[in-house]
Amino acid sequence: MSGGKEEFAMRQLLMTVMLILTVALIYNNVAGGETGTKAKIRDSGAGMAGAIARISP
Repeated sequence: MSGGKEEFAMRQLLMTVMLILTVALIYNNVAGGETGTKAKIRDSGAGMAGAIARISP
């Protein structure tokens, strides 16, 4: 029965690694890419910079 604890620990480690990989992949897909969060923030910042530049003192 000593293999039971080791098997459980390995299974738990595998599940933890898979969960971390899944979260990393989801984050990368949401934040990255042309339609990702980073691109939207960059485009929004460029739009704000243009609006500020057009303000006449």
